[in-house]
Amino acid sequence: MKKSVLVFVVISCLSFSQQKNVEITDLQPKSEDYIFPVISYEKSRVENKINTFLQVDELEHIPGSGGNPFTRVSVATNSYTNYVQFYSWKKLETPENILSISIEGEASGAYPEGFSKSDNFDLRTGNYINLQDLFLQDSVKTIESLINKKVRKRIDDFLTRLKSEKNPSEETQDQILIYEDCFTDHTLKYLDYHFGKDKLTVVVGRCSNHAMRALDDLDEHVIEISYKDLGKYWSSYAKDLLSGFEQAVAQPGIQNRLYKGKIDGKYPVTVLVKRVYEDGSFSAVYWYDKNKKLIEWGGMLKNGHISITENDYHSEELKAWIPKALIEADVKGKKITGTWQDYKTKKYLNLELEEL
Repeated sequence: MKKSVLVFVVISCLSFSQQKNVEITDLQPKSEDYIFPVISYEKSRVENKINTFLQVDELEHIPGSGGNPFTRVSVATNSYTNYVQFYSWKKLETPENILSISIEGEASGAYPEGFSKSDNFDLRTGNYINLQDLFLQDSVKTIESLINKKVRKRIDDFLTRLKSEKNPSEETQDQILIYEDCFTDHTLKYLDYHFGKDKLTVVVGRCSNHAMRALDDLDEHVIEISYKDLGKYWSSYAKDLLSGFEQAVAQPGIQNRLYKGKIDGKYPVTVLVKRVYEDGSFSAVYWYDKNKKLIEWGGMLKNGHISITENDYHSEELKAWIPKALIEADVKGKKITGTWQDYKTKKYLNLELEEL
């Protein structure tokens, strides 16, 4: 208990000096529909990692590749085939080792949908901060239960109010159905969140789909938990991160990590591993540093071994993707080593990557 209180006191007394060295401006060419953050920081390596992550992940654009960085999202040639606009961003007040940025915009596929999301980065390394990495492994389920119970209570309290109406309208009855059927078994890996000065804010998605959104008075569920209350659940990484400790503890896993290395020992490449799912499947993109064109990877991670398929093109005749390469590699610490095999020639090339 004393240790968690001490961490909270240290956090509360931080000077935020490191934050003063972070400058955020608008990525050019800025327009009414495209207001997107670009980071300037005294540590160029950290600055480059954050900007690369943001632009590749959100815009599917590689910094330094030329052209308009908003091209793919503005013409829906991105992997989601959605038109995406970015209307605003905001730098949030956080402990000194952390950069939290909230971004708002709209995505249009079959219908327009506004969105608000946050990205959180470790200013010591430039790494994206995964929410689950903040907690002890045996405490993750406890934190998930804590969040889900708060969401469930919010829904139940509103349901009680709706059901107390003597002659409920059709609209009220539809609302009751929405909240009675609401999914409330969320996992940390899929939740949006951001740091504050003295609390963590977790945002859980709303109960309604797009068609029923107008009836969803609760909208998203915003859950705030003080650092003090979370103290006994923090991982060693989180404690050092929040206390202002200058040296970063290594984070486990490959989700949201940037890697750099070579294929065949002579072709420099950069890889961004995006999402790792509960079943072990994951998505990633990579590019050759020379031509800077994104190439998608899809694969499986099991017991530290990854199997990846790199597709070449989609055959209309066969109604299937035609592979270009098969990758087999092992994850050991910060390194990924294995082989890149040409699907046609069956030739093997060495693959060596190391986390940036």
